[in-house]
Formats: sequence, C-alpha cells, structure tokens
Amino acid sequence: MDRLAAMETFICAVETGSFSAAAKRLGVGQPAVSKSIASLEEALGTRLLLRTTRGLTPTEAGRTYYEAARRTVDQANEADAAVQGAGAGFNGRLRISAPVTFASLHVVPYLGPLLQKHPQLTVEVILDDRSVDLVEEGIDVSLRMGALSDSSMTARKIAEGRRRLIATPAYLQCHGVPTHPRDLAGHQGVIYQRGIGGDTWDMRQGDDVFSASLTGRIRVSAAEGVRAAVKANLGLVMASEWMFAPELASGEVVTVLDDWTLPPIDVWAVFPAGRMTSVKARAFVDYVAALLAH
Repeated sequence: MDRLAAMETFICAVETGSFSAAAKRLGVGQPAVSKSIASLEEALGTRLLLRTTRGLTPTEAGRTYYEAARRTVDQANEADAAVQGAGAGFNGRLRISAPVTFASLHVVPYLGPLLQKHPQLTVEVILDDRSVDLVEEGIDVSLRMGALSDSSMTARKIAEGRRRLIATPAYLQCHGVPTHPRDLAGHQGVIYQRGIGGDTWDMRQGDDVFSASLTGRIRVSAAEGVRAAVKANLGLVMASEWMFAPELASGEVVTVLDDWTLPPIDVWAVFPAGRMTSVKARAFVDYVAALLAH
C-alpha cells in the first residue's frame, strides 16, 4: 500500500463527505477509494470513517488521523515545491473561504490573471459570511474581516480599509446632510448586525472624540442586504468603503462627515491551526494583498 496516496485519499473522503465525491475529485473509480481506505484502516487496526445515510463521518481516531495526515501531505508537498521551485507548488486545488460581498467585488473578478499564470491551479471559493471551521471544511486559507475572535489562530493581516458613513444622494436630499456626528440622531440607520458592524462608533476629528450612534428600523445580517437597503434610500450606514466600492465610484452612493474618521477595518488571511501553510495558500494571500493595496 502506498501510504501517502492512501492518506491523500482518506483526506479527500473526509473533506468531500463521500466516497463518490472523493473519487470524482481524485479522478478514480469509487471502488478504488473504498479499497484504499479499507486497506488503511486494516493497516492501522482501527475504524477511521463511519458510513451513514448522510455520508461519511470521521470517528474520533479518524479525526486525529486526519489532522496528522493533512500535516504529512502538506509537508510532502512543501518538500516537492522546495526542490522543484515555488512555481511547481502552485498547482492542484486551492480551497478558500471569504465573505460573500467582499470576495464577489474584490477577489473573484480578479482571479483570471492568477489562473492564467498557473494553468494547473484550481480554485474553489466558499462564499460564506460566517467564520467556517477551516479543518472541518477542508479550507486552505480563509479571508476574514474585522477583529479575530480567536487569538490562537494562525493569521496574517493583509489590508486595512476605511469605514465611512454612506447614503444615497436621494436619501440625503430628503433627510438632510449631517454636519456633525450628533446630527445622526435624527437619521434612519441601516444597522449591519455582523460582528464587524454595529450601531455605535467612536468618531474622531483631531483630538475630539464623539460616540456616534445610528438608530433605525432595519437591521441586516448580511452585507448584500445592507447594500440593497442603502441603495433603496432607506437610511445611512456605517460600513467599509469596500462594501460600496462600485457605487462610490459611480456616485450612486456618497459619503458624509468625511472630516471625521471611524475605526478602520482589517482584512486577515487565516490558516488552519496545526497545519503547515501550503505554497499555494501563501502565494494566493500575497496576490490578494497586492490587489487590495491598489
């Protein structure tokens, strides 16, 4: 039995959740996947996967083995890349997760040059505003915004963006343009309920600090909903420039109180704990950081 190949098959089965999906990803028949994992379980003397009507579930031993196998395979790939050159490591599947709106506006449209440069690379983009479990979902790198909830994460800050007060010209024409943060009390706010948003902020102008609050009847848990509400003239929002980049450029929305600053928002690349970061993941993060720097 080729132990490394068996590990890769097992990893694929765990990450896809079925023998058929693993076989499709690996380009082999389903019987070959079943046989490989059965041989691995026999060699280890323990059950690694439970077969249920909903798919495959790792046993406790299987979860432990998955982590160790994932590190081993990543290290083997790193060793190959070190000998063959970094470019050779930029092939195969790269699985990333990112917030829906941010990635749709600032990452996915710009993957073309990366894929053209590395024709053997396949990118799977998991669009999800929640903080997914990187190991459970088989994610190589996750893009996250705002403060990280877990200080033990292996993370790299790749960009810092500006938060602004944003509304449509039509809304401001109807409700007036605020000239001081205290004027926000008379406005309708669109409240972004994710951990990176909220309704109260410290706004600064030189040495002056004002705790500004937005109140409103619309509270939204996803960025696309926030964008839709603001563009429908339903209120002001405190949000990153990234969230409304196309509309700010076209003039569909505008910013107010520009002489006051809000706390910036950070973009992080987060890697699975306990796993060696792959050549592909590091290079992808460098690529995104360069995109956001412009």
